[in-house]
Amino acid sequence: MRALCWHGKGDVRVDTVPDPKIQHPRDAIIKITACAICGSDLHLFDGYQPTMESGDILGHENMGEVIELGSEVTNLKIGDRVVVPFTISCGNCWFCQQGLFSCCDRTNPNAEIAAKAMGQSPAGLFGFSHMLGGYSGGQAEYLRVPMADIGPIKIPDSITDEQALFLSDIFPTGYMAAVNAQIEPGDTVAIWGCGPVGQFAIRSALMLGAGRVIAIDEVAERLDMAEGGGAETIDFSKSDVHEELMRRTNKRGPDSCIDAVGCEASGHGSADAVIDKVKAATFLATDRVHVLRQAIMACRKAGTISIPGVYVGMGDKIPLGAAMNKGLTIKTGQTHVQAYTKPLLAKIVAGEIDPSFVVTHPASLEDAPEMYQKFRDKEAGVIKVVMRPGR
Repeated sequence: MRALCWHGKGDVRVDTVPDPKIQHPRDAIIKITACAICGSDLHLFDGYQPTMESGDILGHENMGEVIELGSEVTNLKIGDRVVVPFTISCGNCWFCQQGLFSCCDRTNPNAEIAAKAMGQSPAGLFGFSHMLGGYSGGQAEYLRVPMADIGPIKIPDSITDEQALFLSDIFPTGYMAAVNAQIEPGDTVAIWGCGPVGQFAIRSALMLGAGRVIAIDEVAERLDMAEGGGAETIDFSKSDVHEELMRRTNKRGPDSCIDAVGCEASGHGSADAVIDKVKAATFLATDRVHVLRQAIMACRKAGTISIPGVYVGMGDKIPLGAAMNKGLTIKTGQTHVQAYTKPLLAKIVAGEIDPSFVVTHPASLEDAPEMYQKFRDKEAGVIKVVMRPGR
């Protein structure tokens, strides 16, 4: 089959690789009909995520048609259209039983490596390094899906691939970010980053009762899309974000702040952002945490910081004193996707949201290397790339 493979920092190629096979009775094989490039994939592309190996297949936003099933998978049948959560979860461990699917105890075969970096291992993830399981991703013609009796969700024929695909990651991620923000009716929510996750966080915050959403970015197309979703916007290349948030909230600060950027944050005219960039470039730090610092300093006292943006290692000069003395709540985590797919699918079916709004660049799998570059460099108005293998 054809698959997008990582070969080093900034080097991804579409290669011919062996087709996946059933390895366990709980496996399924799906023929990919649509997959997407996620902002988290750029952390791999840019070399920030450790334990990648040359030839690893990328991609964790996947859907397709079931073509083969292991003997223990009874909830699916051949020919079903399914969306696959990016988190691989067993459904049986203590964490899965609590609905904390991204903390699954049993799906990372390399748990010891992750535990050395994090204290304990989270769940295995598709296409996201050997530290997190070494599972092949779905930017490919076919995908092996472990624990297929727990993860995949069947999609009705009335819903298009472009409407359903983002149940694999960015819609649940944006929604969980808003849930973690502990929004009360009428609250003001500030969201850093108007990429795909930020776009869904904007719409989810409003679904959950936010009175105002203030979205922060510098890319014109992203800011326009945010405004189309009901947000006020701040262009951080033109305004001091802290001063502008204080002005708009009568000096109180937003009730909740969502960091939808993560470890590759940038800033204009900010000394800490420049230092972060230098340290990352010289391998003195792994994560650029400028946005997290801004969110902590801007959030109102006794407010909440929600962090869906991916961090991969160590960040420094985080203002913990401000967080503690202001009484902030900080909630983070990879998304418990399986907890959200069914209720969010119901919202799509009911017409409450059409997730296809975020798609700006349909493409073929063979276009993937070029689209990674354009997405990373914010060129040509790229916000979300959806690829169709075999076309």
